[in-house]
Amino acid sequence: MAMTKTYAGSCHCGAAQFEAEIDLSAGTFKCNCSICTKTRMWVAFVKPHQFRLLSGEGDLRDYQPYHVHHVFCERCGVRPFSWGEDTSPEGKFYAVRLACLDGVDDRELAEAPLNYFNGRDDRYDAAPAETRHL
Repeated sequence: MAMTKTYAGSCHCGAAQFEAEIDLSAGTFKCNCSICTKTRMWVAFVKPHQFRLLSGEGDLRDYQPYHVHHVFCERCGVRPFSWGEDTSPEGKFYAVRLACLDGVDDRELAEAPLNYFNGRDDRYDAAPAETRHL
């Protein structure tokens, strides 16, 4: 049973604000590719109709390693979300950074299932052998 909830989120300075409909019980994700490791990415994936950028589009800059748009606020440097295209029928996806959700309950995050991608070896279908550092 899906438990989708609408969360508000933002960058650190508040210039970029968004809403996202997320089902944390469906799982969250960390990856060991170079960009995810260096930025300590922890995300939940949502479809385009589940994501709304409310403000700050002009304050966001785009960095595109690995064909994914990792946007960051030019004022504070925080990366509130990423987006990309995949080969599924749905196409576009958003990866919402859980650390950028405002007012989310710590227990909700702690109870969310955590999955891993082995992006370092282009194995997005499997977890890396070691995940404790992620």
